[in-house]
Amino acid sequence: MSDRFDKGMSVRRKILGDAHVDRAEATKTDFDEPFQTLITEGAWGTVWASDGISDRERSMITLALLAATGNFEEIPMHIRATARTGASKQDVLEAFQHVAIYAGVPRANHALKLAKQTYAEMEQK
Repeated sequence: MSDRFDKGMSVRRKILGDAHVDRAEATKTDFDEPFQTLITEGAWGTVWASDGISDRERSMITLALLAATGNFEEIPMHIRATARTGASKQDVLEAFQHVAIYAGVPRANHALKLAKQTYAEMEQK
């Protein structure tokens, strides 16, 4: 694998946690391996590995973009990652308020619902 893949895997583990990455790696097949390599190198080894902004800021931006584009399936994973990125509940609320104004209340409302559910699950553990 490439240096960017190795860096991406390291950052991915730092942000998402070993348990999440181990589960994802265990379900990887020959079919989706090229896609997994792409996101490990591109998202985690390039974007998330950049020191241009903090993990906290990147977490807030990611959550806002996921909500604004209606990619709700990834929101719980990134809410759980806030425990490692330093983005607070208030930070997430602020990000979703921006989504409400600039991308629509229904999307922000649904993202907020998912965040509340995920935070509740995190607090039960």
